[in-house]
Formats: sequence, C-alpha cells, structure tokens
Amino acid sequence: MGLLRSYIVKTTQLLWEFIKQFKWRYIIGMIVLLITSFISSMIPKITGYVTDSINDRMPASVTNKYLLMLVAATVAVFVLRFTWRYFLVGSNRYLECYLREKLFAHMQTLPASFYDNNKTGDLIAYAINDIQAIRRVFGFGFTSILDGVVVNTISIMIMVRTISPMLTLMALAPAPIIVLVIYFLRKKIRERFGMVQKAFAEMSGKVQESISGIRVIKAFAQEEEEVEDFLKYNQVRVDTQMSLTRVSAVLGPVTQLTFGISTVLFIIYGGGLVAKGVISLGDYVAFSSYIMVIMGPIVSIGRIIDVWQRGIASIQRLDRIFCQSSEKDAENALATVSLFGLNRQVEDSQPVEKLRGHIVIRDLTFAYPGTDKIVLHDINLEIKEGETLGILGRTGSGKTTLVNLLLRLYEVEDGHIFIGGRDINHIPLKVLRENIGYVPQDNFLFSTTIKDNIQFFKPIYSDSQIEDAAKMAGIYDEIISFPEGFNTVVGERGVTLSGGQKQRISIARAIIKDPSILILDDSLSAVDTKTEQRILENLKNVLKGRTGIVISHRVSVVRYCDHIIFLDEGRIIERGTHEELMRLRGAYYNLYTSQIEQAEDNLLLQARG
Repeated sequence: MGLLRSYIVKTTQLLWEFIKQFKWRYIIGMIVLLITSFISSMIPKITGYVTDSINDRMPASVTNKYLLMLVAATVAVFVLRFTWRYFLVGSNRYLECYLREKLFAHMQTLPASFYDNNKTGDLIAYAINDIQAIRRVFGFGFTSILDGVVVNTISIMIMVRTISPMLTLMALAPAPIIVLVIYFLRKKIRERFGMVQKAFAEMSGKVQESISGIRVIKAFAQEEEEVEDFLKYNQVRVDTQMSLTRVSAVLGPVTQLTFGISTVLFIIYGGGLVAKGVISLGDYVAFSSYIMVIMGPIVSIGRIIDVWQRGIASIQRLDRIFCQSSEKDAENALATVSLFGLNRQVEDSQPVEKLRGHIVIRDLTFAYPGTDKIVLHDINLEIKEGETLGILGRTGSGKTTLVNLLLRLYEVEDGHIFIGGRDINHIPLKVLRENIGYVPQDNFLFSTTIKDNIQFFKPIYSDSQIEDAAKMAGIYDEIISFPEGFNTVVGERGVTLSGGQKQRISIARAIIKDPSILILDDSLSAVDTKTEQRILENLKNVLKGRTGIVISHRVSVVRYCDHIIFLDEGRIIERGTHEELMRLRGAYYNLYTSQIEQAEDNLLLQARG
C-alpha cells in the first residue's frame, strides 16, 4: 500500500475503508495463505526424504511414513489454498462492487459542468475496466506476491542450510537480470495501459453515440459509413492493446530463458556433486523441485508487474474523478435575506424544508465555466409568489441558462439569486430541487413503466395522484388507451413514444411533486394547438398559489402569464404584460404577428387540402 499512497489520495482512502470493513476476512485469509505457503515449501524436502529412503533401501515403514507426510501435506495445501482464496479473492468481488457504488454515487454529486467536459464512453471505462484492474491488483497481484515471497524465502533458507549454498547462489543468479528488466519496463507498461483505457473509452463512446442515434443513422442510410468509422476506433483499440502486450510479453520469456540456463548449469554441477557424494540423490531431487518452486512466482512476475502497473494506472484515473469537487451544498448555517432590495445576513434557527416561491434576481451576469463568453448580461427581475413569468427569445438567447442557474446546475456568486428571501447558495440542494418542478427541453424518460417515470421511482404517490398528474398534463387518455396502461414500458429514452407524449409525461412528473415553483422549458413545442390549449388551461389551475416560469418560442404559450420578458443575446430587451408589449410594437409584437400570420397560412393550406 505504500507504493499506492505515493500515487493517489482519495482512492487509497476508499480502499483502506474497505479493508477496515472486511479486515477479519483479510486477516484470516492472510494467515491461512502463510500457513499454505509454509507447507508448500516443505513438500520438495519431503520428496527428497522419500527419494533417499528408497535409494538407501531404508525400512518400508520409514518410506511409508514419508509418503504419508507427502500425501498429508498435499491434501492440506489443497484445502488451505481453497480457504485463503475464498477469503482473499472472494473479498475482491465485494471490493469491485464497493468501488463501483462509490464511483456512481460520487458521479451523482458532480456538477453539470463536469459532464459538459467528459465523454460518456470515458466514464463507462472508469466504471468497468479501471475498477476491474484494481480488483485484479487486490486479487492475483497481492496474493501472488505474498505467496511467492513466503514460499521463496522458506525454500531458499532450506536450500542454503540443508543442501548447498553454492547451488542456491547458482539458482538465484538470474534474479538481478529479471529485476533490471522489470525496472526498465514498469513505466512503459503503466503508460501503455493508460493508452489502452483511453482507446476503450473512445470506442465505448462511439458505440453509445451510434446506438443512441440509430434512427438518424438509418434515416440517412449511413450504416456502412458508421461501421467503417467504428472500425477505426476498433483498430486503435487493437493497436494500443498490442503495444501493451509487446512490452508485458517480454518479461515471461526473459525469465524462462535465464532460469533455463541456470537449470542446465545446476544439472551439470549438481550431478557432479551427487557423483562425488557431496549431496545425496534426495537432496538433488529436492533441490530440483525447489528450483521449480522458485521459478513459479518469478516466471509469473511479468504478469504480476503487469497487473500492478495496470492497477496503479487505473487508480490514478479513478482518483481524477474522485478528486472532482461535488456540487457545493448549504447546511442552513447562514442565509441571506433580501427585503425590498436590501441584503442582510440572518441566522437560521429552523432547517429549510418548504420554500416560498418568491424569486429575486439582481445584477446577474454569467459565463459558463472555462469560457469567456458572457451568456447572461445584468439580469434583474422579480417574480412574486403565485405569479407566472413568461420568457421568450431566440435560440441561444440565454433562456435555458437562466433556469439552470435557478436549479444551481451551475454556480453563481452570493448576492445575485434569492428564493423565498434566501440566497440560493445558502439553500440545501436537495431542498432547492425538491421544491422546484422542472420540465426540461430534453424530455428524458427512463426505460421503465410510464407509472415509474411519472413517480420517478418514488413509491410514495397513490395511483389516484399519478392519474391526476397525467390528467393535468393532458396525457391520461392516451396512457389508458395503451394495452398495459400506466404499466406500459417505454423504450430507451422513451423512444416508443411521440415527442408530445414524452413532453406531457415529463410535465406530469413535475406536477406530481407539488412544487412551490414550476418551470416549463419549451415543454409544449411538440404538441398541436388544441392539445396546447388544453394543457395550458390545466396548468392555470396547477399554477394557482405557486410560482411559475414558462419558457417558449410561441407567444400563444406565454401571453396569459402575469409578466413576460424577451431575451436577446443574454439581455432583457423588453418586459411587461402581453398588452403592454403589444403596445410597444417591438420584438415581442413582431414575433406575435409573424406567428399569427404563419398560423393563418397553415389554416388556409389545410382548407385548400
């Protein structure tokens, strides 16, 4: 573990926490492994005794005693090896699940900016390949080193003390050569494994992207081109893997070659010692067995080093994720209250559970992390509790960015956004988001039942509540027309539903929370005019007593809101009610008239058709 500490910080802490949790399994496993290794190192010596007893024509009882000892040792090794593998190797499966759970849980806390800058395929590689590499370190890597060190230490001691120091020195002569080869190759193995993981991540990302966009690919008849493009990613994966294999494959042959030369020298020199009577035939046989015992761990040292270097590379990669800062949260220690434009600090005596829907935004200017482009310029507005704000603007004008900041998907400094009289940065994230019902532009549905999508895997809502939410969203009649009704399983990302159906199920998911604030981000773009009007009538009842923010490209969606703002390039260029904005004859008026003309043209075309 000392080596790992020099490379990583947070991942090491997680590993130590796991080891402490399963310490008795590891302690028992290590004790049994040490006993197994000790008995294994005695088997060659017992074999030598059997050989000498036969060669020296000792009484049958003596030979039988040694044979019985040999059988007992072999059986004991078999049972004990199974036992330590059960405790040590078995624990590593728990380690794999533990790390994957911690990684997934940590990813849930990371800000949206993290996912803006990291590919899905790379994150999948972290959760699969890298965690498996760490598991192999604590499985094969750790146990092989411990077993090899104990067996070789005891074997060398027996060889030196009971057989021949010179033969022992001859047997160990290749060791320095192998150590040098390992020293020079270890860094290359780690670097090339990092390249392998990167290639795997890119290939995974390509597969994920192609499957998600399969309908677009088919619509444009791009199947062959996609396959050709995938082959490039696949070939890079093969090339990087072969690059790693070429390096790691050197260790095994070098070890076998050097020990092969050592074995030939032993046969020549050791045979002479037997002929001269310096050592017995049993010692010769035992020594031959000990060479094989010593060679086992050393021959596999290439694989051990390969496993360890891969594991270290993976731990470094995982640590980059675990070192990413989670979203900042508040613990109600201090909140900023805005009263009539004045900010003051007050101490919270009660935890925040339910937010009031009074929203104040003051002098808000924002640029996304890592960029210099200002997305929102000097935004000032107030939405009183129970009022509904409509937001219009061209694509890229900052509408969605504004609601993302209300949800704290991106951070802003203190003193700019207040909800219920509290600075948004001093409201616990869970409380903030539980009190906001949000329907995003990208209406993401999970591959499960419609019921689960509406209640969002929280079995706290009754069937009548789910049905009421669906009715409010204007989707109830269509759901019950499905053979399985609310138990209908939708495809991945809701692909088996139409765009309008997905939007309305997302609206039902937001309504059922009974939030203080309801945000609809262009959530009626995929429904027809009649359905839109029906949903808007329902939403008027839903929005009574709560704060609403409705974003749309259609004037018809926002015209009945209490206040309307028109955004252009991140600035509020017009604000007021529908009637006030129409009298201005500005951007809002122009958009309204163009949409009315377009609607009349469509009706005329339908009448002619």
